[in-house]
Amino acid sequence: MLLLLDPNFKTIGAGVAILLFGMIMLEEGFRAFTKGPLQNLLRKATDKLYKSIGVGALVTALIQSSSLVSVITISFISAGLISLSGGLGFIFGANIGTTATAWLVAAFGLKLQISALAMPMLVFGVVFSIQKNTVLKGLGSVLAGLGFFFLGIHYMKEGFDVFKAHIDLTQFAIPGFWGVVVYTGLGIVITTILQSSSATLALILTALSAGQIEYENALALAIGANVGTTITAVLGSLGSNVAGRRLAGAHLIFNVVTGLVALVLIYPLANLVNILSDIVGIGATDFIMKLALFHTIFNVLGVLIMIPFFKKLEHFLVWFFKERTDKDIDEPKFLNEAILQFPSGVIVSLIKEAKYLYENAIFEIVAHGLNIHREDIKSDLGIKQIVKSSKEDFKTNVRELYYNKVKTIYGEIIRYATTAQSTLKMGKKQNIRLSEIRIASRKMVEIIEDVRELGRNVSYYLNSDNTYISKEYDKFRKKLVKVLRVIYLFRTEVDKESHYEKLLVLKEEAKKGKHLSTKSINKLIRKNLITIDMASSLVNDNDHVNDIVKKLIEVAELLYGEKDTLLGNGK
Repeated sequence: MLLLLDPNFKTIGAGVAILLFGMIMLEEGFRAFTKGPLQNLLRKATDKLYKSIGVGALVTALIQSSSLVSVITISFISAGLISLSGGLGFIFGANIGTTATAWLVAAFGLKLQISALAMPMLVFGVVFSIQKNTVLKGLGSVLAGLGFFFLGIHYMKEGFDVFKAHIDLTQFAIPGFWGVVVYTGLGIVITTILQSSSATLALILTALSAGQIEYENALALAIGANVGTTITAVLGSLGSNVAGRRLAGAHLIFNVVTGLVALVLIYPLANLVNILSDIVGIGATDFIMKLALFHTIFNVLGVLIMIPFFKKLEHFLVWFFKERTDKDIDEPKFLNEAILQFPSGVIVSLIKEAKYLYENAIFEIVAHGLNIHREDIKSDLGIKQIVKSSKEDFKTNVRELYYNKVKTIYGEIIRYATTAQSTLKMGKKQNIRLSEIRIASRKMVEIIEDVRELGRNVSYYLNSDNTYISKEYDKFRKKLVKVLRVIYLFRTEVDKESHYEKLLVLKEEAKKGKHLSTKSINKLIRKNLITIDMASSLVNDNDHVNDIVKKLIEVAELLYGEKDTLLGNGK
């Protein structure tokens, strides 16, 4: 208790707090640069494992925040922008990149008069951070974050230096492998409390520089810091979707395996550090540089150990963290709260969600509302043959399908689009794209309303004794099946242009279809071939069919045009 009340211990604590605040500002500052280039870089670096590991390491080393890389990675996986394997590569790379903190502290923070360097950074950081320009504000936060980071190290070093005159913490050193185990556990506890392995490493290096801990125990603390940082990831994933849990699971497995290997091989690795130190010119007693080297070596070793088991790890995570399939109500597949931090991520994920809704729920509801199997529409069967052979009443409950398959996803699409437009700084083209997605989603709901009205009469007259009314409704079905097939080909075939031209023709025919079909209906009435009730149904349903055709094509135009590549700021 007396130890905690010591003024020098309070100085160390203040240093830790300032350093943590600096890291938070660094992360916030770099968020200003994640709206375009960084996102595109991460998104495009997933085709090869070595690229995703390399980019993950480079980005983390630059922005000094593995947690920010993790947030972006989780949001991109959730949005379907990158694969799980690509995300795993980023996480492995981030573990290597985070070792840059140790080198930064060891090479500059403890060997230069950094308090003099910190003050100009803080001054310019504050000046830039109050600017309106987003980039300048981001740069200001980065400079201020670095300033607080270095200032925190200064206070920690000062506290440990003075502290040593009163109490020598090396008296608590525990030699041998038992000491390694104890100090590894201590490193896990400290990192869990600080919620930052980088802050723990800075604390370890500062204490080691002041001679307050033994080198061997410092190595064990560094191992514990690496394992302890997974606690943050695990806690952060509890409220996440399956993509977040899989990534947190990978993070936990990687760091635990790496920690165990480093723990078992701590003495051989320490000898390797000595050999490499002699080669690169690190002094025999320069323990802070040796600790930074040790930290890098065992993280790189961990990646090398895990690479051969990469595919097995991916399969295990998919098997262990399963998608829920027992839900009665469909939920969004590509939307989560993390995505709302990144404008281009919001756009791409909303497009994917809207396409998913259109290709699955809407396609199913329209097809089943006509008593047609979806696979028949996708097949090469003739449209007349499909309609002629489809005489079974599916008893489709369109209203129930809407509530189970559409309503929740539609609501989330609207919420995400509205939230993004009101809270994020979006470019003009991005705002237009968000509006188009909302329009497309609204038209999908209107299609369902029309199908519900049409479907009742399609089923009622499907096998009617009056062959004339049955033929008229079969014409409606042929018209819609033709549109559904062309839309399916338009979104799946390479030759989009020819199918798009067909859609434009069908769209124009739908605009003219009301007048032409009314003539046909009037002829049937004059010849007393159908009743007045049948005629009334035909007139109303003719309008529904033409509205459905136009809206189906309009949604296809909005979602499957060449606009969905828009990832920049869209100014």
